[in-house]
Amino acid sequence: MKRLLLVCVLASGMLVTNAQTPDKKWSIGLHGGATQYRGDLGNDFYKTNMPFYGFGGLSVSRYLGSHFDISLIATKGTIGFHRPAGSFNQQFTSALLNVHFNILGPKSVVRPYLLVGGGAMLFDKNLNITDKKVDYIAPSFGAGVNFRLSPSLMLNVQETFMYSTNDKRDGVEADANDAYLFHTVGLKFNLGKKKDADKDGVADRLDKCPNTPLNIAVDKKGCPLDKDNDGVADYQDNCPDVAGTVALQGCPDRDNDGIADKDDTCPDVAGTMALKGCPDKDGDGIADAEDRCPDVAGSLALKGCPDADGDGVADLDDKCAGTKAGYKVDMSGCPMDNDKDGVINEEDGCPDKAGIVALNGCPDTDGDGVADNVDRCPTVKGTIANKGCPEMTKADIKKITQIASKLFFETNSDKLKVASLVQLDELVKILNRYEASNLFIGGHTDSQGADDFNLGLSQKRTESVKTYLMSKGIMESRITTTGYGETTPIADNKTALGRAKNRRVELKTSY
Repeated sequence: MKRLLLVCVLASGMLVTNAQTPDKKWSIGLHGGATQYRGDLGNDFYKTNMPFYGFGGLSVSRYLGSHFDISLIATKGTIGFHRPAGSFNQQFTSALLNVHFNILGPKSVVRPYLLVGGGAMLFDKNLNITDKKVDYIAPSFGAGVNFRLSPSLMLNVQETFMYSTNDKRDGVEADANDAYLFHTVGLKFNLGKKKDADKDGVADRLDKCPNTPLNIAVDKKGCPLDKDNDGVADYQDNCPDVAGTVALQGCPDRDNDGIADKDDTCPDVAGTMALKGCPDKDGDGIADAEDRCPDVAGSLALKGCPDADGDGVADLDDKCAGTKAGYKVDMSGCPMDNDKDGVINEEDGCPDKAGIVALNGCPDTDGDGVADNVDRCPTVKGTIANKGCPEMTKADIKKITQIASKLFFETNSDKLKVASLVQLDELVKILNRYEASNLFIGGHTDSQGADDFNLGLSQKRTESVKTYLMSKGIMESRITTTGYGETTPIADNKTALGRAKNRRVELKTSY
């Protein structure tokens, strides 16, 4: 009784973490207690009238079997002895690896055990590790009792005897090595799963189906009920009243096509999943019952029939097989001809107007061989070279050249002289006779003056001519202007006559 009282008084608490059951395999914790010494100076073991020296530390334990645990314990404290004949006081840090043999199984409320192990003790408060400061414990052994307070909490009482390989910590080296007695008591907290993790009423270590969902009825083995005995639990069985297959979640499959009868549109003949259990002889993805061409693969859009030319009309209905890709066709599969001129739309330059085959289906109103859509003079016969417009007469061409030679400006100015306006009025008459023609105006100067000035002046003069022509009704879109400055002379700029020739306006017509 004195010994038990001694242990209880000495220990303010200990969290020793030994896994006690298969349900709770790991544990960690704190421990504390008191030490006693036996060696060359004397023996304090179990003497309650002698000084006690405290200790505390951490531990980690692992369940090994119904009767075995293993624990790693780290402890820091003091060992000492006090007598008139001799005394010592040593601070230590220890690490012990112990194996526990539990005399009774995990179900017991009171579990006595034996322990054996070994480790090392460091006698240095600053944790400086050297060979001279380390003693090896071989062996350590002892016994204890665990009192279960709850599935995770137990009261623990333990005695540990530790035999050192060294005989000098007490300052006396004699025949016998030093030994120490550790008294511990406290609480024990086990970590791990609850005994019935799935809460089905069957302990995990007896539960053949430990992950059953909540509120699912189970049998004595902890497995969900299976009313039709098809190997699929009722809560997962889509057909709980009739035996089926696991692959089909407990539902039957009469035609063995892998589709449950309840989902099979054709339950008595094997089919495909994509077609809800119905057959597809040609493998085109259309059930035979809905396939217009069940013996040859086709498209869904054509109800299972092929379309060799890809015009959107099934070969079965196509009267113009081999239509070129991209051509629009009618319901019979023939290329469309909107204007009924014998030229199909895709090859018809004028698909909405009846025309001539030779002109790609376009009309030619004036019969000049130039289709109206490209004829700049569609109502007047012309030439292909002139884009359907009549050729300009030689007299008019000559006249335009003469007009160009008679266009003059004020000195160093873009202002047209009055006489030039009369010439431009004649040019307007000619342009009006050839309404589809275009006019090019080029401006040139001699080499006198700065290059930039001459270039700008030549451009301004062409714009002056253009402005006048537009004022007389000639559309701006028909006129193009370019100033060349002195860059394109036609005579020698060193002579007055040459310079006069170089100061010119160039007029050209085109279609």
